Amino acid sequence: MQNFEYYNRTKIIFGKGTEALAGGETAKYAGRVLLHHSGGHAVSSGLLETVKNSLKEAGVGWVELSGVKPNPRLSKVYEGIDLCKKEKLGLVLAVGGGSVIDSSKAIAMGTLYDGDVRDFYDRRQIPAAALPVATVLTISAAGSESSTSSVITREEGQLKQGLNAECIRPVFSVLNPELTYSLPPYQTACGVADMLAHIMERYFTREPHVELTDELCEGTMRAVIRNARKVFSGGASDYNARAELMWAGTLAHNNLLGTGRVGDWASHNIEHELSALYDIAHGAGLSIIFPAWIRYNIKEDTPRLARFAAKVWGVDGAFYDYEQAVMEGIFRMKNFFRSIGLPVSFADANLPTDRIPEMARRAVRFGPLGNYRKLDEKDVEAVYRIAAE
Repeated sequence: MQNFEYYNRTKIIFGKGTEALAGGETAKYAGRVLLHHSGGHAVSSGLLETVKNSLKEAGVGWVELSGVKPNPRLSKVYEGIDLCKKEKLGLVLAVGGGSVIDSSKAIAMGTLYDGDVRDFYDRRQIPAAALPVATVLTISAAGSESSTSSVITREEGQLKQGLNAECIRPVFSVLNPELTYSLPPYQTACGVADMLAHIMERYFTREPHVELTDELCEGTMRAVIRNARKVFSGGASDYNARAELMWAGTLAHNNLLGTGRVGDWASHNIEHELSALYDIAHGAGLSIIFPAWIRYNIKEDTPRLARFAAKVWGVDGAFYDYEQAVMEGIFRMKNFFRSIGLPVSFADANLPTDRIPEMARRAVRFGPLGNYRKLDEKDVEAVYRIAAE
């Protein structure tokens, strides 16, 4: 097990009706805030009005910025930075899912930086300060509500770039599973794939003697799969299933499950090229890439891959051949993704294959990907080719 420091400052306010507490919590940090959202589900569900009433009751003023899209755009970030600087706002309150939260984090960094916020995503500068960020979560997915990560899409060049910085970890996040009842099934499914991928990126490690976090990863993945099946088999308003998914999404990406381990993260970077070029939902891209990544690595460390098949997908001792067990695990994984309406190949998502070499080049522009196995341009292209079969 690696040495590690674990710190997470995010206060989690979890449960029914908790969105009404957002104003009181916000007032502890700022008197005027940027209220950032997509303008879609948060508005139509009545959530935004509830949050505004809560802010008003707490004596907090706000300036509103809507229009965040999936794979959040840098141009919207610039709008938010300008507003925060002009209006002298003291906190960014994100009402929405991962895209809104990631956009809010970028705005928070850019507001306290004299240069272009792109510098952080281009890895020319390391962010040292940001406005406080807080969230009212509407989808179980990205885990951005208590993570240090932010991913932004730059329209120029169609580049999707991410970073991690402690200064953008939210100070508090409100999590009410009831808010996810009315989500379209496809969004729920993409969230399930995203949280599973966050756990798998940590699970596939070369670090020995990580028994506790192995078990935590496996148990969390099983809980996600089990409760997703409940939601998609008629339990869209099953509070307990939705609550399990929402809490799993947070735990999947607050790095508790990554303590003492060195994760991989190649699959996320490989997927980023799909969503950057074709604007596919991140979770849908991951459901295409991760099975292909596992298959490409089947000769690299079959025992761990076989353990994943057994512990997570229930592949039993009837498969005495390790490679056969891994292939059965991939088969079950893909069937699960299909069962909740997700693609598992380029063809399923109507993606072209003519730009695969270009995507491979772009994916490794900062160097080889991954830690479980280092992937160069040829390796990444091979993963895309498997996903395109």
